[in-house]
Amino acid sequence: MSGIQWVVFALIIQVVHFLGTWKLYKAAGEAPWKAIVPIYNAIVLMKIIHRPKWWVVLLFLPVINLMIFMVLWIDMAKHFGKKKRIYSVLALVSLGFYLFTINYQKAPKYIADKTLITRSAFGEWVGSIIFAVVAATFVHNYFFQPYIIPTGSLEKSLLIGDFLFVSKFHYGARIPTTTVAFPMVHDTLPLLKTRSYLNKPQLPYLRLPRLQKIKRNDIVVFNWPADTVRRFFVKEAGVKKPLDKKSNYVKRCVGIAGDTLQIIDGFVHINGKKNVLPDRAKVQYNFTAHNSKGVSSRKLVALGVKDFHRKFRIENITQSSYTQIGPYLVGTSGNSQKDFIAVTRHTGLPIELIRSLGLRVSEILESKKELNLTVKEAENISRQSWIDSVVQRNQKIKTPNSSFFPNKIPFDWNQDNFGPIVLPKNGMTVDLNADNLPLYKKIIIDYEKNNLKSEGDNILINGKTANQYTFRQNYYWMMGDNRHRSEDSRFWGFVPEDHIVGKPVFIWLSIEGINDGIRNWKVRWDRVFSTVGGSGKRVSYFPYFVVLILLWQGYIFYRKRKRKKQG
Repeated sequence: MSGIQWVVFALIIQVVHFLGTWKLYKAAGEAPWKAIVPIYNAIVLMKIIHRPKWWVVLLFLPVINLMIFMVLWIDMAKHFGKKKRIYSVLALVSLGFYLFTINYQKAPKYIADKTLITRSAFGEWVGSIIFAVVAATFVHNYFFQPYIIPTGSLEKSLLIGDFLFVSKFHYGARIPTTTVAFPMVHDTLPLLKTRSYLNKPQLPYLRLPRLQKIKRNDIVVFNWPADTVRRFFVKEAGVKKPLDKKSNYVKRCVGIAGDTLQIIDGFVHINGKKNVLPDRAKVQYNFTAHNSKGVSSRKLVALGVKDFHRKFRIENITQSSYTQIGPYLVGTSGNSQKDFIAVTRHTGLPIELIRSLGLRVSEILESKKELNLTVKEAENISRQSWIDSVVQRNQKIKTPNSSFFPNKIPFDWNQDNFGPIVLPKNGMTVDLNADNLPLYKKIIIDYEKNNLKSEGDNILINGKTANQYTFRQNYYWMMGDNRHRSEDSRFWGFVPEDHIVGKPVFIWLSIEGINDGIRNWKVRWDRVFSTVGGSGKRVSYFPYFVVLILLWQGYIFYRKRKRKKQG
């Protein structure tokens, strides 16, 4: 909806409110004209139904206001004698229009004494739930939101199974653009697996004042700009979603608006200099470890290396035993039952299971092994006497492709050698031509809502010939620390400022094996109640939290005993 359409919509709401309540205002001792004055009518309404005036603010918060409207409709009905549960249901089912029937009674009677407004146990219970949801939604939308890391794109900086609190206010809380949505969920209703929102109406983008700007190398939660899926991890026909309902991603912001970014042999360079990462950043690259006599998986695991595959030859595999070892496999190979090769993660196959099935298993000692390592880990492994060499794998050959941003030929960038590319900044002007248009086309059309046509070297924006373009917001470059296992800006380009959700600040729980079933869960106690950012070794503040809780409970117990003695 445009600005004019929203103004018209707001005026219609005021007229509807006036037509349905002006006699009720009069019966409550207020002048009827007060029912049509925007904002003031809400203040007067709160007075009539004995609700605090600050509730008026809640009427302007998307999603939250829907729940508050329900409370107001029920309260109005009760204050004019409709106390039975059926009348509350009618008020809700009719979306408040039931108040018209009360308003146009011959003489509506107002109950001024709020002590006479009896609320049933059921009503109190429902009211408590509504206000709990309102409070939680308010915190969820404007202060902190819980997230879980589902994929390994930031491994080992953030781990799969880390439960995060993401601050909405660091970068400025974004007002929800979706006005009608189920509270406390993102884009899909749990269990029902259906859409949790209505596409229309939509509010324009608006963000509250921020505490800080996005800094280079911050870990940031944002809405995936390329999102066309209704549900994450589910393959289905593409859909177009509202801005605030696009899937949430978490990556590291390696480039901010105005930067010139280039990736050289896998390493990010900003404005001509190699990017210096914070000490907690554990950026991983693909390496190949070589040894003519074979690379030992057992020794790699002893060094703390986990992200690699192992191969086992099984001589007597059967359908039954294959089914039982299935959960531990990532692949198989071989041409016959006698030449069956099982591919597993670094954990291999459980010895107890092998023995119980009577399998004849031997691990294949490979002369080279593909590893996902940090540079420090690679240096440590290369120093081992049982390793001949460790070589970083880079995609040096550049071939025109459409796999990497801007996803157009003749651009020949890849994940290890990319750019240089300038990140657009609010107010920055660039010259436009047929060669660089693919870099900015999505910005001009999708993010900044212009009409664009190009015919050869002739570029038309909103029907006018354009040789230049001035950007209207900032753009960022997001990448995963797991560089060869991350779908990020190298694949789909810039992240607009209006897609920024918040800043991860706190890990309140971390579970190893979160995707392997509850029986395989293991709490990483060293990460529980630790900060996402900061320098130096990660510290868990969980013991301090436990001590504070015990001291608080001890204080409460002491106060109770003291009161009993005094009583």
